[in-house]
Amino acid sequence: MPLPAARALALRRIASTSGREPPVNRGRLIAFEGIDGSGKSTQLGRLAQALREAGRDAIETREPTDGEFGRRIRAMARSGERVDPAEELRWFVEDRREHVARVIGPGLAAGRIVLTDRYFLSTVAYQGARGHDPARLLAESESEFPLPDLALLFEIEPAIGLARAASRGADAEPAFEEQRLLAEVAAILHALACPYIVRVAADHPPDAVERAVRYAVRKRLDLP
Repeated sequence: MPLPAARALALRRIASTSGREPPVNRGRLIAFEGIDGSGKSTQLGRLAQALREAGRDAIETREPTDGEFGRRIRAMARSGERVDPAEELRWFVEDRREHVARVIGPGLAAGRIVLTDRYFLSTVAYQGARGHDPARLLAESESEFPLPDLALLFEIEPAIGLARAASRGADAEPAFEEQRLLAEVAAILHALACPYIVRVAADHPPDAVERAVRYAVRKRLDLP
């Protein structure tokens, strides 16, 4: 679904401005990002298995978490009831702070490979689609949270993603699984210009997508 011309023009480029690099003496953080139904969760599981088979210590985690704010987000998503965009954003940021403090930060400090199903680029895109400034969300996120060593961005048409989401048998999330919203989310993700992003064409068969993921991980991070 095409965006209004003025909005599309404003989203031509959302650039990273932090200038930071992930510390070298830590583990690796790989974020799996994309709209609903893009296949990122499936590919995260496949990569985690491959890393473990190669003798690497991998943590699988996700956002929203199962913490207090994550539970609020999931309940809202399933109910379809909207909350004020500022409050929704607060829930996501607080959930991420807890996630970093309890899982991501300790995992990286221990030298482990942390694979997260969604991270702050999802907030940039989804809460940006709710009306917040995506560039501001990106700058604030990069200044507060650990930068990913690699963010795999799975790109797919919203209609295909919605069809996949509907067929997977999981609980529907009507607050987010709506084509107009996902078209805006996809446009914001497409406009992101961050050095840690690698884009993956997600409309191919899972085995082909897995090969693209493994290639990106080897090339960028020298992992098996």
